[in-house]
Amino acid sequence: MENARKRMQKEKHQMTLFGIEKVILELLTPLDNLENALAFVQETSSEVKMWAKGFEMILTQFKEVLQNHNITAFESEGKPFDPHLHEAVETEETDQYPEGIVIKEFTRGYKAGERTIRAARVKVAKMPSAKENYIKEEGASL
Repeated sequence: MENARKRMQKEKHQMTLFGIEKVILELLTPLDNLENALAFVQETSSEVKMWAKGFEMILTQFKEVLQNHNITAFESEGKPFDPHLHEAVETEETDQYPEGIVIKEFTRGYKAGERTIRAARVKVAKMPSAKENYIKEEGASL
């Protein structure tokens, strides 16, 4: 009986956490949009900048709520691609970065503790194909 009671309590606690995470996950997209909109404030009039200050304060409050629930954003650019943390939406053939390195983050990823609740959407570096290297080398020697 005691084991069944403990298991029920544990399951109830986990269900509550998943419910909270689901609601927070739905709020992340509007928060991203608010951050993106505020990124362009420097190019506007002083009146708009005053309004933006208020929205920045609201954004800070939302981030505090996330922090209170142990939800943290993680950076991806310059780090190796990890399928547990990233969703590759684009690749770019380049020799400026090692293969498999995230070169651009389109959407920030978030974790709840150690578990990823939203993968970051990223562009990943890929080595140029042999055909392209041959064309570049031939073009340089002509």
